Amino acid sequence: MLKFPYCNVTDLNQALAQCRFVGLLGPLASRRQSPRAVVSCSPSSSEFSLTPVQAVMSCQQQVGSSLVNRLRLGGLTEDGLSYKEKFIIRGFEVGINKIATIETIANLLQEVGSNHAQSVGFSTDGFGTTPTMRKLHLIWVTARMHIEVYKYPAWYPSLYKLNRHFFMFSVHGLTSVLCCRRDVIEIETWSQNEGRIGTRRDWILNEVATGEVIGRATSKWVMMNQDTRRMQKVSDDVKEEYLVFCPREPRYAFSFDLEIVSYHLCDAHVYRLAFSEKNNKSLKRIAKLEDPGRYSKLGLKPRRADLDMNQHVNNVTYIGWVLESIPKEIIDTHELQAITLFYRRECQQYDVVDSLTGLELTEGSKTVSVGTNGSATATATTRADDHDCHRFLHLLRLSSDGREISRGRTEWRKKPTR
Repeated sequence: MLKFPYCNVTDLNQALAQCRFVGLLGPLASRRQSPRAVVSCSPSSSEFSLTPVQAVMSCQQQVGSSLVNRLRLGGLTEDGLSYKEKFIIRGFEVGINKIATIETIANLLQEVGSNHAQSVGFSTDGFGTTPTMRKLHLIWVTARMHIEVYKYPAWYPSLYKLNRHFFMFSVHGLTSVLCCRRDVIEIETWSQNEGRIGTRRDWILNEVATGEVIGRATSKWVMMNQDTRRMQKVSDDVKEEYLVFCPREPRYAFSFDLEIVSYHLCDAHVYRLAFSEKNNKSLKRIAKLEDPGRYSKLGLKPRRADLDMNQHVNNVTYIGWVLESIPKEIIDTHELQAITLFYRRECQQYDVVDSLTGLELTEGSKTVSVGTNGSATATATTRADDHDCHRFLHLLRLSSDGREISRGRTEWRKKPTR
């Protein structure tokens, strides 16, 4: 039986949920002096730091280290050119099927990117900017985002579902059994230069318990003048400041063998290697949908909570708006396996947005956009084993004048049996 000092029970639970087999803790101040340990049945060969667990258990801050940094399960990799961080999937981050939502995944990607910038000395203003950028009032904004999820992390509180972690602990003399399956994922990210006005950031998502790659993402960010709201070229001074923390050679989250990526998203074939830009799926042209969309959700309004530190609607909100116009029969039977968004225009707090969706049909290796007049009735595919995959094109526009905000593409696979 494991005993812990008198700390907040929620903090204890959160700490335990992150633990594997980590051994004995050091002495902790409490009224009862007794052996303390943290044990988990999850197999792993990688090293695990006791520091975050000890910080929660002791409710104390170590001299010379901020409490935030001690509790954060992340840091720069050995070469200093990428950043890794672990996250527990929490109850409010999952949907009705108890798996993480795509918005949760996107928010975690954003969080890891921000923490990476902070860990190398940037982001003192919250925007991940370099000293020269702050001097010139320049900020980073998202121009493109592409996310693929091969397996969604889950949160299962039900006892009959649980097989991952088993603990016993005593709090105020009461012995309890804590059993939980809350998937822990590790996200690695790095950035590198891309073009004259942008930078690129990639991510790889791994399930900690198995080491399995469960997702990948790539994005492009461009510089915008915070005062004029216009795009601006990345100067040599800015490049010199951030390239020192970027890989010397191109490093990508995808090794784009297009056949593998298109039809075997669930397979672990896609390795982290450089790829030809002509096969970069995230760069594939997305045709603009016109009225009337086959499916639509009109009159969407940003909430105050949707605004970010740049004073515009956060890019993750756009993902939610895109999903609003997906037909219910797809939502009920399928799950999102890939999403690509191209961001065209800022969206402000009082803008009203329309979300339009149309089917995307494929014929051989050629992609054809349909759904603008409601004539399509099914999704054509080129492979017999791809019959359960549905592809859609999307358009977000301002309701007032029809100006385009964003266009995108989504791919949906049949929901797995859980």
